[in-house]
Amino acid sequence: MKKITVDQLRVGMYLESMCGSWMQHPFLRSKFVIKDPNDIRLIAESGITEVFIDIAQSLDLAPAPEVVTIAPTPTPAPVVTLTSPPPRAPAPPERTAIGEEMQRARQVMSEGKRAVLSMFQEARMGKSVSPEAANGLVEEISNSVSRNPGALISLARLKTADDYTYMHSVAVCAMMVALARALNLDEQQTREAGMAGLMHDLGKALIPVAILNKPGKLTDEEFAVVRSHSERGHELLVEGGSASDGVREVCLHHHEKMDGSGYPHRQKGEEISLLARMGAVCDVYDAITSNRPYKAGWDPAESIKKMTAWCNGHFDETVFHAFVKSIGIYPVGSLVCLSSGRLGVVTEQTAKSLVTPMVKVFFSTKSGVHVRPEMLDLSHAAGSEKIVSIESPEKWGIRNLEKYWAQ
Repeated sequence: MKKITVDQLRVGMYLESMCGSWMQHPFLRSKFVIKDPNDIRLIAESGITEVFIDIAQSLDLAPAPEVVTIAPTPTPAPVVTLTSPPPRAPAPPERTAIGEEMQRARQVMSEGKRAVLSMFQEARMGKSVSPEAANGLVEEISNSVSRNPGALISLARLKTADDYTYMHSVAVCAMMVALARALNLDEQQTREAGMAGLMHDLGKALIPVAILNKPGKLTDEEFAVVRSHSERGHELLVEGGSASDGVREVCLHHHEKMDGSGYPHRQKGEEISLLARMGAVCDVYDAITSNRPYKAGWDPAESIKKMTAWCNGHFDETVFHAFVKSIGIYPVGSLVCLSSGRLGVVTEQTAKSLVTPMVKVFFSTKSGVHVRPEMLDLSHAAGSEKIVSIESPEKWGIRNLEKYWAQ
């Protein structure tokens, strides 16, 4: 390996890594052969000043004058005794309020969309896809979820119909991380769950966009093409060679159901891996709460209610209950009616109970008019206020509900 400045980069060099944050550079991969001068320009414009090249796989710099060096005296390795404390793991990101995390979550989403779009484009061009290239993105998403899971998971629901295919992968990645922590999986398993969520729909890169974005009902032939995405994505990951067994399992089996009525292999019960059962829950929740080309997304709390009814047969009950624990019975963005007759939107979960979130009240059902917005912590309302129902914005003529919680 050799460290050089960006102005020394030339076409034909093998780029091993960049000296900077993953979020800085404009590529999904950090390792590739420079074939286009435009790639050098993009690296320079990103603010990265130094990179590592692998001179065994590519061009080297022009030979420099011979320099005689003296090898340093080897430093003895430190002696580790039985009383030495083990090395500390990196401290998890500090928990933050959802409002504070929103801006960082928006940046992660933007970078995530770019990365997934790049990954899909490479798959369409017949290039191998390596999950390792997305490690930086998964880490950024995992850190955001650690700081406050409600921010990224709720914002990801606001994707447009055109963005759905790409942002869906980012959303499922975030939910898989939150769910893995709710299930008390270790950090390595949590990162694998996040990577599986990011890669689970990779096969859709090979499905015609006209079918994916069709506004009307699919024909039987078109539906068969869409269903093939799980197997085609699995094939892409096998060809890439670096995906873990868990990541490949989720890609192939996230549409299986506990009663054996899913696809592609009609697996049931314990035949379905834990990660695939987790992927099934996260995939469905994001799908039904997001705006799609053929339908508007459902209210988050209403979606949880419907999924609870499907739990007997479709989902693993233990996994689903952990999922609800991770995002709440009334997830961020849910429109609820309080016992006072006021409407409010859930803005954040509280530690006390799944049924006592933070709510921003802004509408009176008794007078049918908007009222001055007020933030209410139901966990401290001393029984004076509680949620009595889930409401539809259309019923009360409320538009742009997200302005009350996403800003």
